[in-house]
Order: sequence, then C-alpha cells, then structure tokens
Amino acid sequence: GPGRLPPAAGEEGPVEGGPPDHSYSLSSGTTSEELLRKLNEQRDIIALLEVKMKEMKGSIRRLRLAEAQLREEIREKDRLLHAASAGTRKRHGL
Repeated sequence: GPGRLPPAAGEEGPVEGGPPDHSYSLSSGTTSEELLRKLNEQRDIIALLEVKMKEMKGSIRRLRLAEAQLREEIREKDRLLHAASAGTRKRHGL
C-alpha cells in the first residue's frame, strides 16, 4: 500500500496467495470465530506471561535480599579478619 517500502535486497515480499508474512498474520478469509479463538489464545498467553513475570519479580526480590545478606556477612568476616590480623601484628611487634 502507499507508504510501504519495497523489500530490501535479498528480502522477499509477501507473495499473493502464498503464506502470510508472519506466523501471527491472518489470511483474508479468516472467520470471526477463528479471530475470536486466536484472540483468546493470545489472552491466555498474556495471562501466563503476567503470572511468570510476577513469579520472576518475587524471585528477583528474594535474590536481592539474599545478596544483601551475603554482602553483610562478607563485610563482617572482613572486619573480623582485619581485626585479627591487626591483633597478631601488635603481639609480634610488627
């Protein structure tokens, strides 16, 4: 149609009567029942993705908390090691 760029070199445009451009494209003879079925399938997919996103956000939150706790443990162990190292140097007159 107007405003549509021609296919770039090496690219194929849609062929009349051939397969649609994309797996989500619909042929011109698609019935309203088929459209409704496809719409419902897409809604189901979106709902599943939303659930997965919420699960992933929860996992990320838990991982961030665990990371913060581990970093605090490392800082504490570093402080203890530093203190022990300083104490050893003082005892040996270093």
